[in-house]
Amino acid sequence: MRLQGKVALVTGAGQGIGRAIAMRLADEGADIIVEDRLDSDSAERTLREVESRGRRGAVIAGDVGRAADDRHVIEAGVSRFGHIDILVNNAGVERRAEFCDVSEADYDLVLNVNLKGAFFVTQAFVRQLRDGQRPGRVINISSVHEELPFPHFTSYCASKGGMKMMMRNLAIELAPLGITVNNVAPGAIETPINASLLGNPELLSALRGKIPLRRLGKPGDVAAAVAYLASDDAGYVTGTTLVVDGGLLWNYSEQ
Repeated sequence: MRLQGKVALVTGAGQGIGRAIAMRLADEGADIIVEDRLDSDSAERTLREVESRGRRGAVIAGDVGRAADDRHVIEAGVSRFGHIDILVNNAGVERRAEFCDVSEADYDLVLNVNLKGAFFVTQAFVRQLRDGQRPGRVINISSVHEELPFPHFTSYCASKGGMKMMMRNLAIELAPLGITVNNVAPGAIETPINASLLGNPELLSALRGKIPLRRLGKPGDVAAAVAYLASDDAGYVTGTTLVVDGGLLWNYSEQ
């Protein structure tokens, strides 16, 4: 187990990719802090999955779009486990709208959760590493849309593009502290956020036809990439995006 003795915090771990990441890191030996907006049934289910693997865990609720909540989550996690070694910024939302119809409320929601949240959770995480003189790992769950335009989702693309540059900047700034910073960029993954696509056979078939591996990804595909970046195997990897998309980016366009 590559992460024995480590403590990992996964934001948005109540379902989908976040739950898969929490489970995989637990399989690798890490104790897991399950962060979600609420201490809900879904968050508790993730916790049970972690504990069933013989690992310690805790649910710590907080709205990642609020810097005060971000600081609380880190402080509560350190209080509970003594330290946090791995941060996975997974929490994310999207809102579809024609550009001229995007509301300020929806824009703020997307940018606050996807970018501001990752920024301030990471800041609080890095402070506790610095104060304890410990190395660490920051892994952001970005998207192929940090590179690929996605009409009608401009705020989402802006948040993921911003996440890419934040990652590259922090990788340089934090390297002297022994902290690596990387992104994982999923393509089309079978998660609740894609429920309408999964329920439309025509759209699903068309999308599969654009993916060289001819299938959508599983949450576990993303979790495996995170486990690698969290481990000592990736100790010399920082400032980069690991794309997990079945080859979708090679020649894809939204038509």
